Amino acid sequence: MPFRLLIPLGLLCALLPLHHGAPGPDGSAPDPAHYSFSLTLIDALDTLLILGNVSEFQRVVEVLQDSVDFDIDVNASVFETNIRVVGGLLSAHLLSKKAGVEVEAGWPCSGPLLRMAEEAARKLLPAFQTPTGMPYGTVNLLHGVNPGETPVTCTAGIGTFIVEFATLSSLTGDPVFEDVARVALMRLWESRSDIGLVGNHIDVLTGKWVAQDAGIGAGVDSYFEYLVKGAILLQDKKLMAMFLEYNKAIRNYTRFDDWYLWVQMYKGTVSMPVFQSLEAYWPGLQSLIGDIDNAMRTFLNYYTVWKQFGGLPEFYNIPQGYTVEKREGYPLRPELIESAMYLYRATGDPTLLELGRDAVESIEKISKVECGFATIKDLRDHKLDNRMESFFLAETVKYLYLLFDPTNFIHNNGSTFDAVITPYGECILGAGGYIFNTEAHPIDPAALHCCQRLKEEQWEVEDLMREFYSLKWSRSKFQKKTVSSGPWEPPARPGTLFSPENHDQARERKPAKQKVPLLSCPSQPFTSKLALLGQVFLDSS
Repeated sequence: MPFRLLIPLGLLCALLPLHHGAPGPDGSAPDPAHYSFSLTLIDALDTLLILGNVSEFQRVVEVLQDSVDFDIDVNASVFETNIRVVGGLLSAHLLSKKAGVEVEAGWPCSGPLLRMAEEAARKLLPAFQTPTGMPYGTVNLLHGVNPGETPVTCTAGIGTFIVEFATLSSLTGDPVFEDVARVALMRLWESRSDIGLVGNHIDVLTGKWVAQDAGIGAGVDSYFEYLVKGAILLQDKKLMAMFLEYNKAIRNYTRFDDWYLWVQMYKGTVSMPVFQSLEAYWPGLQSLIGDIDNAMRTFLNYYTVWKQFGGLPEFYNIPQGYTVEKREGYPLRPELIESAMYLYRATGDPTLLELGRDAVESIEKISKVECGFATIKDLRDHKLDNRMESFFLAETVKYLYLLFDPTNFIHNNGSTFDAVITPYGECILGAGGYIFNTEAHPIDPAALHCCQRLKEEQWEVEDLMREFYSLKWSRSKFQKKTVSSGPWEPPARPGTLFSPENHDQARERKPAKQKVPLLSCPSQPFTSKLALLGQVFLDSS
């Protein structure tokens, strides 16, 4: 059983050094200076809970509060800091109560891990101060963007913020994070070629493409991923429409026999007939939009490569059927296992469990060493490198475990949930539907509704409350005949549209009709959500 590998890793996570490096979004080797601040514990924290190690989760939360400081003079990857640190802290924050951590009043709208995530994200904001709104790739955590910093950033490094930043804006009430993420997404969309493709690297000052290779792999991958996941998380039909347009162009120009090649973004001519291991996320992404048949065919292509080498080489030459020189390694990446987990949840096909079994056996046989699991330097002879990437703990272990654990809370189908009282009313958490960021940090989509109330719902509850109190007032036998100041007004609450002085202006902006958002089951009428004492139960879909 695979659990003989996975459960001991839960104990290992909290014992590892705090400064492992990681490749950038384009798959390049890391610059040690970019990753000299702690991240392994943050990156692996939610894995501990998913594996059931509650005590270690609680201990690590205490360690992080005592040790993490972002006011340091280091250069950090904007992309990596977001997906690993901001994403890891947000996920751990939202899972804290389930892990038995004593949360403060106002959670999930406040808490130490949330404040840490916000602090880390604010360190990244200077990178977005460009003429295009697309961020620099690197920022100094103390001084901001260094003078002379290269303006060339890969596509994924620009379009991989909406999941974390929108979550942060929803929880903190500060829209700046979601705003900059959306601007970056839109600038990429506006920069696509006439045939609907985007390149690999772009100049964030001029908006000119520097690398014009188009594909689904390194340097581009998580941009497409975040259009889909952002659409689901935020119920945003525009983001989904953008992805579906890209998907058409990708099928038309890059797909050959259920493989995806690299092409010139303006002409569609093949530039690199290779499969990159980072591309193995694609079948999982296809499953999220319901394209199961195409997803399975592509997955099976990738699985044949795994069986050939006992892992996925970084680059695989499709016509030659072999590895590419100097790209023969396998740093225990999660993407194929991630797709297996998604597809198994969608289909129950036992072939996907076979991949999981093969992955466990390969990793344990080839890469297990005394202090962890080492990167495989060369799949041809199984030589090892003296490093273990933090994504092995954050993603690979997590997806493997979830593949074999159908009853894990992450797979909740809504049959159980927690009702939480916040300063904004009652909300539902833990009902399932978790959205994984590109570093496999799960975000509870219902949490985005816990710390804010949609303006449309605010207007409706105001109207209902006014009707209720006006009716109550008019029928009360204690009403005084001398009252001439008009109907009773609900008391104003700071930060809401409930105050009488701005009620008329608010009503003028009220939309004529509410629409059911894309990707959401129709909810019950709002009036039926009004319970005793005027308590509002927000839609958790």
